[in-house]
Amino acid sequence: MRLTPPVHLILRLLLLQSVLRPLWGDLVFMPPVIRMSGPAVSASLVGGTEDVTVSLTQLRDEMGFLPVPACGVLSNETGDWSLTVSPTVNSLEVTVRLKRGLPSCLSNETDPFPEAPCIVQTLLVSASRHSSCLAHLLVQVEIYANSSLAQNASENVTVIPNQVYQPLGPCPCNLTAGACDVRCCCDQECSSDLTALFRESCFPGVFGGDVNPPLDQLCSVQTARGVPDWFPFLCVQLANSPFLGYFYHGSVSSGQHAPFDMYLHTDLKDLSDFGYKQGDPVMTVDKAYFTIPQVSLAGQCMQNAPVAFLQNFDVQCVTSLEVYPERDRITNVKVKNGTMGGIVTPKVIYEEATDLDRFITNTETLLSTGSAPRNVNVEEHYIFRWNNNTISEINVRIIRAKINTHQKGIMTQRFTVKFLSYNSGNEKELSGNPGYQLGKPVRALNTNRMNNVTTLHLWQSAGRGLCISATFKPILFGENALSGCLLEVGINENCTQLRENAVELLDSLIQVTHVAMRGNSNYDNLSDGWLEIIRADAPDAGADPPVGNASGICLGVPAQLNIRILFSDAGAVEGMTQQEILGIETRFSSVTWQFQCGLTCEDEVNLFPISASVQFIKIPAQLPRPLTRFQINFTEYNCNRNEVCWPQLLYPLTQYYQGEPYSQCVAKSLLLASFITLAVFLSNPWTGICKAWNSATI
Repeated sequence: MRLTPPVHLILRLLLLQSVLRPLWGDLVFMPPVIRMSGPAVSASLVGGTEDVTVSLTQLRDEMGFLPVPACGVLSNETGDWSLTVSPTVNSLEVTVRLKRGLPSCLSNETDPFPEAPCIVQTLLVSASRHSSCLAHLLVQVEIYANSSLAQNASENVTVIPNQVYQPLGPCPCNLTAGACDVRCCCDQECSSDLTALFRESCFPGVFGGDVNPPLDQLCSVQTARGVPDWFPFLCVQLANSPFLGYFYHGSVSSGQHAPFDMYLHTDLKDLSDFGYKQGDPVMTVDKAYFTIPQVSLAGQCMQNAPVAFLQNFDVQCVTSLEVYPERDRITNVKVKNGTMGGIVTPKVIYEEATDLDRFITNTETLLSTGSAPRNVNVEEHYIFRWNNNTISEINVRIIRAKINTHQKGIMTQRFTVKFLSYNSGNEKELSGNPGYQLGKPVRALNTNRMNNVTTLHLWQSAGRGLCISATFKPILFGENALSGCLLEVGINENCTQLRENAVELLDSLIQVTHVAMRGNSNYDNLSDGWLEIIRADAPDAGADPPVGNASGICLGVPAQLNIRILFSDAGAVEGMTQQEILGIETRFSSVTWQFQCGLTCEDEVNLFPISASVQFIKIPAQLPRPLTRFQINFTEYNCNRNEVCWPQLLYPLTQYYQGEPYSQCVAKSLLLASFITLAVFLSNPWTGICKAWNSATI
């Protein structure tokens, strides 16, 4: 849009004032010129804002001259426009908003990109003190139909198909909205004439839209490729895609709504009066969720996340002390126990934290030293006792720390939830029964200690990642992991002492002598499936390098601990495969450490990394027989090297078919066999044979 000469002039003057006036400390709008394409815009009025009056004027460009703004008269409404002034810190927030909708713009809804704007106006916001104009804000309005928010929120809805039956991205090569992508034959925006130009060179594979490749056993591939004559009798008919099920199960995604449009309130679904089921949210008597901070999939800490019945978790949340949210007192919460009118009140025990450096880092100087201290919760541990589908008891242990009211820093909080049976005592939690379950801690014991119950650990670094502040986390069965921490080392570090410190840190992860084969091995009976840990290449914190070596170099410093755990399938219980540990080995790796420094090395500290890794190796329960020379050379029965796979002749009845349970496949196959037998008996050849037989007997 072309601006008239008066608007050009005032635009240059306002831009010049916005640069010079802040330097002089005068009143000025920031920014001084705004191009408005939506229903509202905002600007800041900085400077001496005391006793300032703000007014709004609509400029008539077609008159050829600019009217003199009436700065002395307060006018916050001009025709279809309203002006709102909100005070902030050392400034005023000025908002210009369109009061009405755009009915004239919505007449031609079929045109997604109209050429001409619906509203073209020029607004002038003036700031004055005692009838003297001090600053101006020029607002150039150009609003198109599609840029307005006048439509109803319910009309802006995007329907997402169910990804279980239809892939979310059926055409990945469609990268440009509203235009045809060359060589993308699945692009619906390409006309038939354009598609004919590049039909022979379309993008192949998944990127070209082939997100549902057919299986070799499908009946639909008969026409696409040459198959034997018996293929129609043994083919499989199903809808399958390797990309289905990998997306979120969404149905409807509503559009973005402005926060001032409406407040959406949804009623919570409360079925706790008839008992809880696994995964149901725990409810309070106020018909609200019982919430505990949890970590989302995106890694953010959600303060009001509901607790799910029979689902344990152990999370850590990092928050700033300046924005630390005060939580309601747990003792005032009454939880529904799962029966009509039943209530459970949590029993809370408070403990004081001893080492604040484990929880609070990056502490800054206090703003005020005379204010009263405040309490913050650094750890909250919840134990729910359950009986069938009800909650019988809730025990809470809160570890809190006392800090200054104005203290700054980063605090790491820990929240744990554990559901235990109502008749369980203080016995140790099992990791499986009898075999290990994936994700459960590896059970271990130390026969050289009075309290021999312990487990294998890895580091969980916090703050700067130093070893002195790192905490421990258990090794979980079936999960390979790698962790580490940093050890501070000086240039004059004694090599023997460095080796001893490294060995002590690495040994702190494996302060055990035996590991349980099964998830329910008895701690009091060493013969009940306990395996001794094999320690290979134990480090020797022995002699230093020769005396002639330079300082800052140490040979053979243990730097990594490798833990290898062998496991295998040991049978099945009620159809569930049971896994047990066959052996465990620990091995140390050493490196040569050399101090790294710049021009000067005095009074400097280097960080020496120490790491530990865990690797789970699955051993076959029965070693496969080696292939003979005939099997190696004769590939007729090898499905990987042959087009015809005879071992999969009856594919639905073989172990290769995973689409349905085996029992259903057998039942359907028997039903199909009965239909085939019936069809044979009713067919013409069989009827002719019966007639001939009957005539021969007569």
